[in-house]
Amino acid sequence: MRELLDLARELADKEVRPRAEAAERDGNFPREAFRLLGRAGLLGLPYPERWGGGGQPYEVYLQVVEELARVWLTVGLGVSVHTLTCLPLAAYGTDEQRERWLPDMLGGELLGAYCLSEPQSGSDAAALATTAVRVTGEAGGEGSYRIDGVKAWISHAGQADFYTVFARTSGRPDGRDRARGISCLHVPAGTSGVSAAPAEHKMGMRASVTAQMRFDGALVPADHLLGEEGRGFAIALTALDSGRLGIAACATGLAQAALDLAVGYARERHQFGKPIIEFEGVAFMLADMACAVEASRALYLSAARRKDAGQEFGPQAAMAKLLASDTAMRVTVDAVQVLGGYGYVEDFPAERYLREAKVLQIVEGTNQIQRLVIARSLAGR
Repeated sequence: MRELLDLARELADKEVRPRAEAAERDGNFPREAFRLLGRAGLLGLPYPERWGGGGQPYEVYLQVVEELARVWLTVGLGVSVHTLTCLPLAAYGTDEQRERWLPDMLGGELLGAYCLSEPQSGSDAAALATTAVRVTGEAGGEGSYRIDGVKAWISHAGQADFYTVFARTSGRPDGRDRARGISCLHVPAGTSGVSAAPAEHKMGMRASVTAQMRFDGALVPADHLLGEEGRGFAIALTALDSGRLGIAACATGLAQAALDLAVGYARERHQFGKPIIEFEGVAFMLADMACAVEASRALYLSAARRKDAGQEFGPQAAMAKLLASDTAMRVTVDAVQVLGGYGYVEDFPAERYLREAKVLQIVEGTNQIQRLVIARSLAGR
């Protein structure tokens, strides 16, 4: 494990970090960075070696994600999104499907995007309206699914090589039973009728493309169905439990970067004849930041160990995502304060860290939804 984390840290500092500032300024998607990570064996760490993965426990994989997010959140979050996108195939696909797609997905040649949210269904994901209608094949063949609808807030939209799409194969998007009838499909990017809308203009993570995905009569073979028809919502929730741990690791990495920047500045910046870190007002702020970062790391690693042991970890994943993303927001705000005026200008990355932190309280379930998940677990639901 030590050697793997050392490799991740070396790649992060030498190969990923130098590209971050210019790419974020110009909005350039770092596709080559993901290929590099894939070829280094870091893009499929928690999946079995049989399919081209690293066979690593989640506890190790998440520390790699943290290292990547520490130098560039766009890449750390991108690895988390890709890992989330691969989970339905890895966990619910057939052996034939895994052999066909997983090696390239885990090796970096194919980058994925997770298509669950829609313009009208965010936190209430079961209200999705995108449809996948079965089209009968000729001579009794298995046929295809025709997908129609729009997905929203999709990371890697238009840049991904495949999309894990959740669509309604039966039922309606309203009513108490709206979670029923949702299925999960593997959709290659080159499928006719699949297109990306113009990218959203975001306050942070500008190198990470986020956009709507449009499915206009997109036909995929019936054998692209992942898991059983009508079981897609359960697959989505299972994937999100794991994905929230990835967000927690990303948030911890970003908070660590902000803390490192603030501490380094406070050691070098002199006022009234001494480094400002020697003033209690600054020193105590840094101490609180350090405690919060360590607590976030401890919580996501504890949840990961539960997952690796086969124990229930959903509520703990929600706790980790909640604490770590709230911590990232608070620590980046404080880092700007420690740097003073320099924290507000682009000469230092503090202002970028602050802009990036906000999205972590929103993605893969807002922090209000995390509190709902935790409260329901306490109530025994």
